[in-house]
Amino acid sequence: MRCTWRGIRESLLLLLLVPACGAPVPAQSVSGLWEGTVVVDGLTIPFRIEISGDGSDVKAAFLNGDEKVTSTAGRVDGDSLVLNFDEYAETLRGTLKDGELKGAIEGKFGPAPRSTLPFEAKPFIAEKDTAATGIPSIDGLWEIEVKSPKGESAWHFIVRQSGADVSAAILRVDGDTGALTGRYEQGKFVLSHFSGERPYLLDVSPRTDGGLDIVLNDYAGKRDLIAHRPADARAKGLPEPTDPTHHTRVADASQPLVFSFPDVDGHIVSSSDARFRGKVVLVNITGSWCPNCHDEAPFLAALDRKYHRRGLEIVALDFEEREQLQGLTRLRAFIKHYGIEYTVLVGGEPDEVNQKLPQLVNLNAWPTTVVVGRDGLVKAVHVGFASAASGQFNPELKQQVTAQIETLLAANP
Repeated sequence: MRCTWRGIRESLLLLLLVPACGAPVPAQSVSGLWEGTVVVDGLTIPFRIEISGDGSDVKAAFLNGDEKVTSTAGRVDGDSLVLNFDEYAETLRGTLKDGELKGAIEGKFGPAPRSTLPFEAKPFIAEKDTAATGIPSIDGLWEIEVKSPKGESAWHFIVRQSGADVSAAILRVDGDTGALTGRYEQGKFVLSHFSGERPYLLDVSPRTDGGLDIVLNDYAGKRDLIAHRPADARAKGLPEPTDPTHHTRVADASQPLVFSFPDVDGHIVSSSDARFRGKVVLVNITGSWCPNCHDEAPFLAALDRKYHRRGLEIVALDFEEREQLQGLTRLRAFIKHYGIEYTVLVGGEPDEVNQKLPQLVNLNAWPTTVVVGRDGLVKAVHVGFASAASGQFNPELKQQVTAQIETLLAANP
């Protein structure tokens, strides 16, 4: 092979021209763990999100302690990121610039007609674990004094602490807040939760009398609350948190619970149908807009898989906002996301629930589950759902419901 000066000059010229013509700049990657803030009603709430993949196959999950709320689809196009959370009918849209993500989360959030929540995020950088001294212990079970719209006088406050790090949950009659996570800083514990839903920000400060001062910010606004250890609350004569098995009841236990609603395909299903005769039936009042209903759905799906062949029927009576009733888009995604195979019926809008189910008294908690025996009569009503964030209350609830089902399945119709 002959090597000429002309050939060498042409090769050198080509090498010099490639960068000058604009070699492609590698696209910024969105993969990794991000921490940011989202603005809800003027309140800035921290959150973490984990993103993986690229192109048209991007996945993500909002993280709160061990809890994950996962996306159903996502894509990156240049510097633009889109993440869909179909089970909540929410979409995150962001732009990646100079290593930061900025954008908004679109959907319907909480009781007010909010449509967008602005956010910004940076790659997560772990804090150095500095030796902190003088950190008070708030680990364990507390009770929060409250006057709730549902008639409650107290909530459970469950705290797990490791040094300066804390994970906690507030458990109300209709379910918990999900995991609230944070640290001790500047004389108080600062905790937060955000998963596309349930924005919470808490400041927790020990009191000189052994209690806790809590500043809670959520959709209801800012509230100043006080928490006590259960023994101290009893000594002060304060009422206990509401028993979720005594909050809602059936008006006449001698009469069967009656329902008749269309399924997601428009076919009418009624309590008198042959499929329910002689069966143990869990009638679950739910809505795909309800975070605590999302917490409960995997448990119900597992019960259905385990006990359906032995005579258990689960029927979800779903109530959705008017705009969602048109195509049931979010409900269908909810069913798919949690692998629901039990019967799902469409009851109407949430504010119609008492009109549609007049046999139930004080029905105001989501979710609510009515337990019906083989004889067709109501045996119990459970309201709310305590997720894993509620510590011991989660396995206790699952054990209680499971034992009740097994007892009823063993009974003759």
